[in-house]
Order: sequence, then structure tokens, then C-alpha cells
Amino acid sequence: MARAGIGKGAAGAKQRLAGTALPKGARRTTPTPETLAALAPERLIGLILGETGRNPAFKKLVSAALAALQGPEAVAGIVDRRLAALESAEGLIDWQRRRAFVADLNATVTVILDELRPLDPAAALDRLRRFLDAADGVLNRVDDGNGTVQGVFERASEAFVAIARALPPEAAAQVATRLLSSVTADPFGPLGTVLGALIPTLAADALAEIDGRLSEAAAAQPGTSHPRNAPAPYRAAVRGQILRLRQAIADRRGDPDAFVALEEAIAPGGENRAEIARRLLGAGRPGEALDWIRRPQDPERRLATRADLIAGFDLRAVERERLMVEIAVLDALGRGDDAQALRWAQFVRELDAPLLRAHLAKLPDFEDEDALLRALDHAAAFPDPHRALAFLVGWPDLRRAARLVTDRPAVWRGQDYAVLAPAAEAMAQDHPLAATILYRRLIDAILADNRNAAYPHAARYLAELGGLAPRIEAGALDPDPEAYRAELRRVYGRRHAFWGLVRD
Repeated sequence: MARAGIGKGAAGAKQRLAGTALPKGARRTTPTPETLAALAPERLIGLILGETGRNPAFKKLVSAALAALQGPEAVAGIVDRRLAALESAEGLIDWQRRRAFVADLNATVTVILDELRPLDPAAALDRLRRFLDAADGVLNRVDDGNGTVQGVFERASEAFVAIARALPPEAAAQVATRLLSSVTADPFGPLGTVLGALIPTLAADALAEIDGRLSEAAAAQPGTSHPRNAPAPYRAAVRGQILRLRQAIADRRGDPDAFVALEEAIAPGGENRAEIARRLLGAGRPGEALDWIRRPQDPERRLATRADLIAGFDLRAVERERLMVEIAVLDALGRGDDAQALRWAQFVRELDAPLLRAHLAKLPDFEDEDALLRALDHAAAFPDPHRALAFLVGWPDLRRAARLVTDRPAVWRGQDYAVLAPAAEAMAQDHPLAATILYRRLIDAILADNRNAAYPHAARYLAELGGLAPRIEAGALDPDPEAYRAELRRVYGRRHAFWGLVRD
């Protein structure tokens, strides 16, 4: 009888599932709203209870969902208890406990966003602010080698900004104003980033109080210790960070003069000339913009911005940014010939493809063809063959690229896989000899350096060589394809992981 009962239940479940339309291509074992609907409520409850016993973070989510049935106060209570524990904790979190800790932090943010926000957005913002206020203490006691803890705070910051931006203008301004005490106490914390993201969205007439309080905080900074006995460079950096927020306010108000004055206060003698000139140009003042963009300056004296640090503060990128603004200024002044000269000079120096395209686009008909031929000849003779190859493949001029490879077969470094791999792939169809040379250099470098993680690539490159070999003229390669493969076996025969991939 029990077996018959089970059969009936299974048949009933199949019948219910058969009557449910599934998305095209979906498997019946893939969890979706449609497939889960076929499970009995008791079965779903059992699965949920089982997971709550195994997964503390999931248990918090379920508890919060149940609390939401009672109202926002019940959800807020759960969040407040977790935040209080987070704020008072002092124990160190090592890498072994980091994964569980990150899951717990993420669960806290998820509860705020999924359960509290729909019921009470203001309460959700308040809890997100408390969570972000705790970031410094948390990051000081956790081994965040892979950046996952920082990622949770970034998620919370983005959510805070999204919620605040959706508020009516007056309410959004009040939220931003309430951030000031935390921001002026720690401008480098996540709430400083949040305020900077909110300022461009606030009504211009709502910024007076924020600007005034930031001005007071910046003025007090050089004469105080923050934190106690902090060195002067740190206090100067704090002041600069506050002034950056004031610059965002100047931009929101459309006041380039205020932006320039603040930039001079932040980095006297090391101002970001490109940002200043860009704003003056936007204000219809190209003459002043040209004066700023051409002021002599040691690039190393310029104060690094967050974008500079993310990019590794590449001085070539900084100079290109400055040059692009200068070109825009010259065009605005009607000095097209001077702008063209700068575009060409930058191409000659750096093989800058976008500027070459812009240069050619502005030439009269028929002149552009001669200029392009000169440019491609220059690229082919460029002192750095790897940069030349990347340019020619990207332009594209595969005929010149292939000639560059075959004329100088010994110069290619297999470690420059970001250049050689796409070049070999691009030339495989019409230029098999050049592609073969590059694939060989890639394989040689991977095996010589014993880079196990790259073995699948090397095996694929070797397979590509097998397909290219019949299309190469006899005697064009030294060693020939068979001899090359035999040499690989002789030198790297003990790389069993690689040869296993080759066999597969």
C-alpha cells in the first residue's frame, strides 16, 4: 500500500509539472519558479529547514523574511542586533574564517535591502549608514587579502546611493546632510564616497549647508590632529579629501572658478591641469583653458586621484589625457592645424590608433590615403616590434603585420601573450607562416616557464600548428613542423600534464 501511495504521489507531481509551462530550454531539474511549484509545500519546508541548519547566513535571511510579516520594527530589530555586535566586536578574523564572515556581512546587507527597504526606506538607509560607519573597524580586524570584505561594503555603498537618489529632492538633501558628521570625521571612509556620489544628484540650492560645513571642516584640519598626533601629511590628505567633495559641489553648481580655486588649494603647483582646462572649456572659456593646459608642470608633482591609483598612475596615460584636452581646446579656438599637428605627433610617439583615425578624418579628400600609408610605414618600423604588431593587427593591416613577424622571427617574446595570441589567431587564415612563428613562441614560453595554468592554451596552440603545417611552403620554417614537435618532446617530455592535454 505504501508503494502504491508513493506511485500516486509521484504521478500527481508529474501531472502538475506537465501542466506547468517551462521556459524554452529549461531542464525540469533546474530550480525555477515553475519547477519548484511542482513540489509539495511540505517538501519545500523540509528543504528550507535543512538548509537553515547547515547555513547560518541563509538562516538569517529566512528569519528576516518571517520577521517582515510582523512589520518593519521586527526586521529592524534583527538588523540592529547584528550591527551592535559588529560595532562592538574586537576579535581578529583570519583567512580561514573570512568566507563565513563575508557570508554573514552579505546576509546583513541583503536583509536591509530585501526585507527592510520595501517596508521602510528611511529605516533601511539608517541601517546602511550604521553598517558603512563600521567599515573601518571591520577592515582593521579582518584578513581581506582577496578584497571580498571590501566588496560587501562597496555593495552597501551602491545600495545607499540608489535608495537616496530615489527619494524626493528635499529628503535626499537631508540624507546627504546627515552624512556630514561621519564624513568630516573620516573622509576616506565609504560614507565619503557615498556623499561624493550623491552630490551631483542633489538640487543646486540644497548644497549651501553641505558646502559650508565642509568648508569649516577643511579650515580646521591643518591646525588639528586627526586622529590624535597624526602627522602633517595625513592631515593635509584629509583636508584634500574634504576639498574634493567641495569640488563636486562646485561642479554641481556649474562654477569652474570655484573648482579652480579649490584645486589650487589642494595641490598648489601640482594642479590637475586637464580637469581645470576641461571645465573652463565647458564654460566657453577656451583661451583660459589653453593657458592652464600649457602651464609647465612636473607630472610627478600632481596629486594622485582615485582614478590615477586604480590605473596605476601611468604617467603616459596622464600625459595623453592632458593632450586630448589641449586638442579639444585648440579645435574650439579654431586652430585646427595645431590640433592636427598634436594628433600626428602623438601617433608617431605612441602608435595611438584613435588619434590617427581622428587625424585622418579631418584631412581633405585624397590627402588621407597618403597620410595613412605614411602612418602604416611608420608603424611597421617602430622601435618596439610588439607595440608595432599590436597596432597593425588592431588597425587592421594583417599583410604588414605578417611581414613584420616573418622578417624578424627571433624577436618575439612568448611572455607577451596579450599581443602574440590575438595576432596569431588573426593571421592564421591568410598568413599561416606568421601565425606559426607566433604560436611557437607562445608554446616555447609556456613550457620553458613551466606555467601549468597555461598548459591548456599551449595544447591548443600545438593543435593549431597541426592545422597550419600543410599550408606552409616546404623549407619556409626551421625547424620544420615534425622536427619542432620532436624537439618539444625531447626537451619537455616530462611535462606530463601538458602532453596529457595534447592527447586529449
